[in-house]
Amino acid sequence: MDKIVGIGEYVVSNAPDSFIKTFALASCVAVTAYNPLLHLAGMIHIALPKPAELEEAKLRPGYYATSGIPILIQKLCGEYGCKREDLQVKLFGGAVSLRSDDYFQIGLKNIKAVRDTLFGMELKIVDAQIGGTIIRSIAMNVLTGGIEIVALPINF
Repeated sequence: MDKIVGIGEYVVSNAPDSFIKTFALASCVAVTAYNPLLHLAGMIHIALPKPAELEEAKLRPGYYATSGIPILIQKLCGEYGCKREDLQVKLFGGAVSLRSDDYFQIGLKNIKAVRDTLFGMELKIVDAQIGGTIIRSIAMNVLTGGIEIVALPINF
């Protein structure tokens, strides 16, 4: 059965016949983590780099890179027993707007926060399809860890 990851959510699965999917990654970033030894897959759909206040991270931890990524890794390693060094981590999304007045540059800030958080946790990124002016939807095969990507141009 396929599992859908909404904005600010994460999913972990070891069901070999399923996919983990998320849709319409523009400035948001999806982080996938896969353990090929256990056929264990996880994905989080991050909307913002970090919360403005600590209370926000408590209410919606998966919404932010700084609070969501540690929760995903804890779930994979703490509850499912995988080792961090066995994880294959990939990044998707973080697009930039076509508008020249994109003052906030959330996509770029999300990418930096995700990379900094993963680096701080000593996790290696094995692939990244980030930035640019495309919207990505992805599907992760739980059995193989393979990623299918559908990309469309941004119109904003």
